[in-house]
Amino acid sequence: MNRENTGSVAIGHLSAGKYMVGFGLAVLLTLLSFGLVVTGVLPKPWVIPVLSVAAFAQMLVHLHYFLHLDRSAGMRWNLVALAFTALLLFIFIMGTVWIMTTLNSRMM
Repeated sequence: MNRENTGSVAIGHLSAGKYMVGFGLAVLLTLLSFGLVVTGVLPKPWVIPVLSVAAFAQMLVHLHYFLHLDRSAGMRWNLVALAFTALLLFIFIMGTVWIMTTLNSRMM
């Protein structure tokens, strides 16, 4: 294994320190989410939006630190594939929600 000038172990072009930063952020966001729900410090209407923001932030941490997706030219097609997948999921989920919410009016 290669050693960088910082003294951390390098794995390819990534250092173990970057993995530890990603792991630390993921654990911090998980504990934050868990703590907010268990302690009940937020009013009930705020819980879902705050958890959604924390989940989105954790998704970005995983994409950047563990899947190594960034805005570089080499990752462009990976980002396009990810965006297309997100679009399909949005269409499928929102279509399902729309069908379920209008099912009663369409059956009568």
